[in-house]
Parts: sequence; structure tokens; C-alpha cells
Amino acid sequence: MTWRDICPASLLTLRTQTPRVTSVDMTQTPSSLLIAVAQLNPIMGDVAGNLARARAARADAAAAKADLVVFSELFLSGYPPEDLVLKPAFQAACRQATEAFARETADGGPAVLIATPWAEGGNVYNAVVLADAGLIQAIRFKVDLPNYSVFDEKRVFAPGPMPGPVNVRGVRIGVPICEDIWDEEVVETLSETGAELLIVPNGSPYRESVYDERMSTIVARITESGLPMLYVNQIGGQDELVFDGASLAVNADRSLAMQLPAFAEAVALVRATKEDGTWRFAGPVHAHESGDRANYAACVLGLRDYVEKNRFPGVVLGLSGGIDSAICA
Repeated sequence: MTWRDICPASLLTLRTQTPRVTSVDMTQTPSSLLIAVAQLNPIMGDVAGNLARARAARADAAAAKADLVVFSELFLSGYPPEDLVLKPAFQAACRQATEAFARETADGGPAVLIATPWAEGGNVYNAVVLADAGLIQAIRFKVDLPNYSVFDEKRVFAPGPMPGPVNVRGVRIGVPICEDIWDEEVVETLSETGAELLIVPNGSPYRESVYDERMSTIVARITESGLPMLYVNQIGGQDELVFDGASLAVNADRSLAMQLPAFAEAVALVRATKEDGTWRFAGPVHAHESGDRANYAACVLGLRDYVEKNRFPGVVLGLSGGIDSAICA
């Protein structure tokens, strides 16, 4: 297994031709699937730049002979997009970027699960798009929209219908989106409609207790459904929020199969293998930071991204000589 940091590539020129939404007819079910997990740091509103990062990640995945590359929640737009997602020009830019990326999958490289706002029928959805063989093969919408604490999704997104699995090269994959796994209904529906494993794009902000809460939720859904889960989380700072990454995979027996570092960009290879009728993940396992070390890393990442993403030319520090000033310095 290998993993490496991904740097932004040059911006893409978007085309406006809309690929046909279709389905893939697979007659044989594979026994193995190599998945590239793209734990990356998008920039809010930089659709072309985020597409370039996704394109670079897919190129690395293709070089590693991956079958599929997956991204975090609303990666193309950045998360959370707030009122920006209500602007028709922004919706159009996200759709054009998605369609351009879908066309690029005609090169025989890995399929893509890319998350984006998706405008359709007068509504805007928090969506995940499956692209493969040069076409958009399937689209799934987030069902449970959080509207508490730092979340305000019900105001800007419409809830989607209950989803079925998507067919990724012969494997039926359930793709619940972030909040969709915090209650049992969406995962239960996916299990009952034939999903063999779960891949969950997330935009889950950091707080001190969040890792234990995520793991408890993941284990609960796995126990109920009997399906292994790959949890792909965003990293980076966005205004007052910090996303820690720490993407992970847990098998149906609740064993930890993959753990990516927190507060760092990475693309990691995860192998899904079917054994005795059950899919299992295997990938790199990095130590998980917690406590003061994690809190400090969150402060550093949040401050750095606030300065760099807003393109500030510099900062001014007011120092009094106390412990808090020493930490700031």
C-alpha cells in the first residue's frame, strides 16, 4: 500500500456537453476492488481548482491501477457552501465541472465517486455522482439534512429520496452521505436493496469527542446492516470550522481495516476483497491523535487555511507576554 500528498494541478477548461446518464450491465461480480481514498482540502467556491485537485488524485489512482477513486462530501464546491449554492451561476459551474470530469473517465482509468451540488427540477441537492466509461452512471442525493449546531442544510438543499446502491464495475455499493448514517433508515434501505458494502462521503468538522462519536455511529450501522463501511472525510479549515480528515474503514466484524492521518492531505489505496460472500477492506492504519495534540493541530490547520484561503498578505500578532501569547507566536 502507498499513499502520498496531492498538490493542486493546473486549472481545467470546462466543456458544456452533457453526458448521458446510463447504467452499467455487469455479468460477472469481481472478487476484488482497489479503491483510492482522496482525503483532500478543497477551497470553498474554487470549482475549477477543486476539479484540478480531483483530476490529479485520479491520475495518481490510475497510476496505481485503482478501480475507483472517492472524494469527500461536496468536494467540487467545498463544504459547507451556505448561500453560495443558491446562485444559479455556481450551480451551473458545479454541473459543468462534474460533466467534464465524467467525460475524462472514458480513458479506461478508475471510476469516480465525486460529490457536488446538483440542481434538478427546481431543487438543489447535496449529491454524489458516479462517473465511469466517459458517462455519468448514477446520481444519489443526501436524504437526512442536518439543521443543528453548525449545520444549516435544510435551508439550501432539498432532501433526496431513499437511495438504492450504485453499480461500480459489478459491485453494488451503497453511498449514504454523511448525516445519512447517523440514523439507521438510509443504511437499512441500502442493505435491503442489495448493497454489498458502504462508502460514505463526509464533511464532518473536528471537535474533541468527534472521533469516538463517529466510530460509535459507524459500528452501530455495521452491526445493523452487516456491511463493511469506508468513511471518507474532508480535511481543512473553512471559516470557523476545521475538518480533520481521519478517514477510516471498518469491516463487518467491526475490526479497523484502514485509518488515515488526521489534519493531513493523503490519497491512500484500500483493497476491498470478497471472502466467503462478505467484503472486507484492507489498507494502511496510522495512529490516531487525540487530546491536546489533536486540538493544537486543529488550531494550526484552521488558522493556516483562514489566512491562505482568504489570500491575506500577512498577519499582525498582538502579544502581551503571557502563555496565550506564547502559543500564538
